[in-house]
Amino acid sequence: MKWAAQTLVEMSAVDAVAGMRGGSMSAEQYALALLDQCERRQALNAFITLDREQVLAAARAADARWKSGAKLGPLHGLPIPIKDSINTKDLPTTAGTPALRDFRPKEDAPIVRLLRDAGAILLGKTNLHELSMGWTSDNQAFGAVHNPYDQARIPGGSSGGTAAAVAARMAPLGLAEDTEGSIRVPAALCGIAGFRPTTFRYPSSGTAPISPLLDQVGPCARTVGDLALFDEVASGNSDAIFAMPLKGIKLGVGLEYWFAGLDAEVERVTDAALRKLQDAGVELVEVEVDELADLIERTTWPIEAHDILRALPEYLRDSGARVTFDEVLALASPDVKALFALFEAGSSGFVTEEMYAGAVETYLPRLRGNFRDCFARTGVAAMVFPVTMTPATLIGEDEVTIGNNKVSFLTAISRNIAPGSTAGLPGLVLPAGLTKSGLPASLEFDGLPGEDRALLALGLSLESVLGRVPGPKT
Repeated sequence: MKWAAQTLVEMSAVDAVAGMRGGSMSAEQYALALLDQCERRQALNAFITLDREQVLAAARAADARWKSGAKLGPLHGLPIPIKDSINTKDLPTTAGTPALRDFRPKEDAPIVRLLRDAGAILLGKTNLHELSMGWTSDNQAFGAVHNPYDQARIPGGSSGGTAAAVAARMAPLGLAEDTEGSIRVPAALCGIAGFRPTTFRYPSSGTAPISPLLDQVGPCARTVGDLALFDEVASGNSDAIFAMPLKGIKLGVGLEYWFAGLDAEVERVTDAALRKLQDAGVELVEVEVDELADLIERTTWPIEAHDILRALPEYLRDSGARVTFDEVLALASPDVKALFALFEAGSSGFVTEEMYAGAVETYLPRLRGNFRDCFARTGVAAMVFPVTMTPATLIGEDEVTIGNNKVSFLTAISRNIAPGSTAGLPGLVLPAGLTKSGLPASLEFDGLPGEDRALLALGLSLESVLGRVPGPKT
């Protein structure tokens, strides 16, 4: 059957796999359509490495398996872009930093093996914020990733290349990683769906780390159904999920923390989306998590600043890199060097062992306990809030004007997403609408740890009410 290229690139992963498994289209035909779209949208700089012939060879091999009658995996023939901090043995893994430009790990990361075993094809390695240390994906070594809705703006980070590729129809489903918002922020700013699962739900080893306590790989996609397909493969949980009635579902709204000081357009889009959910029967419950701001201050930064100095050298050694941590840092871009300087003894960001022990042994358990208590006390199925305080900012902008106030970029982008990932909650991002200037604004729904499939089932219903935003103009 002859498919139009535009039809192919708009397909969901679920539909594309069904077409290839059912024989209505070939894996090679589908791969060609995606590769051509990658070439058309090359200006976004979403990829660091993309080997067209390698992708086509893998697609032809998938077609040969179909013709032979072999058992086909749930991701049969699906090309998946992979964040370039996640190890792949047949393409370099740069982590977006110069010293690793030609580094080929000795083996695939476990999550990559799971995807390949399920029939997926590696589409390429996507650009990112260098060493995943930021939310812009303005990579000084490999060039900035551009937002598909406005190329003068950031796509978010650190997984900006994966989100930009999915939003720009280069692939329906991509692999990213999230320590503190690195899946959710780019999904939100690029107008797609993103899912950070309960921490440790998927294997995250073989990924250039920040903190083993907080790092978590996960997917970006354009539909919740595709996120659920990824979750089935990555978690091994094949329990079917179905959209549920929203009438009587309670969602928690923390006005004091998550809704304060929003950009006017983010607030307008958020309010309109919440009204849609209320009209569908959702009950919004005002909630507050005890000590939230204080506990985030005592946990998120101290854990990350402490752990990366130990976890990154270990990753380099275990992955077979022929460079040391000091050599990576010596060749790093100026912005990354400046950030690492904050971690040194005597600097404002230095974390003592005593501070770290307090963060891990006292404050982190308290944060997680306070979230559990809030859920139990209020009966909410999830917390809901805008992912970021502002839409995508201009590339190079380090301060944001919200109303009459100057707000640091870090606060505007990271304030809302830090609690969920630090507490280990599953977080689902869905687009809520477009601002008057055509930029996406999105909502995050955080559930209880371990309730990932229930959150995705809820997401199917939420998605049907919120709808999807129009794709970026090509």
